[in-house]
Amino acid sequence: MEIHLIRHTAVENPENLCYGFAEMPLRKDYIEDFKTLNIDKDYDKIISSPSKRCRLLADYFTLDYHTDERLREMNFGSWEMKKWTDIPEEEINPWYNDFIRVKASGGESLLEMQTRVLTFWQELIQKKDIKKALIITHAGVIRLIIQSVLQFPLENMFSIQIDYGKKVIINVNEGIFSVKKVNV
Repeated sequence: MEIHLIRHTAVENPENLCYGFAEMPLRKDYIEDFKTLNIDKDYDKIISSPSKRCRLLADYFTLDYHTDERLREMNFGSWEMKKWTDIPEEEINPWYNDFIRVKASGGESLLEMQTRVLTFWQELIQKKDIKKALIITHAGVIRLIIQSVLQFPLENMFSIQIDYGKKVIINVNEGIFSVKKVNV
């Protein structure tokens, strides 16, 4: 199975707001961004995050897709749509010190997100009737999948650059994984 993971295109976030679950709009000329994307037409299965910034991409290419809640970006709870600099230090400093286990009030930890994403991933790679799949999602989701495939420490996941509007291609063959391309 060949799996293409694509990150949505660039968002409009001039105030550097914290967002994950929140509906952050794509930049104003997102259609121009879409025109630069390389989307194949021969996918057996297409699944998108339910976030509008992902669905717009699927709709633009008139893809036959469905959404899966497990493909959402991290839930930052009460921090969503606040400026990072406006989040009180007593709340954010513990997260900076342990972003794997600590979560925003009403949000989720990275470990909780990892469980949700990898549940989706394991279900997908078990399917025998799919030769090629497209997953439209977010940088955090893609990083967690790559971390699972390559088995490096979770605290290093932000070392991987996942560009807006770019794909990661992973092959799965009888339980053996290969990361073929990143940011193509």
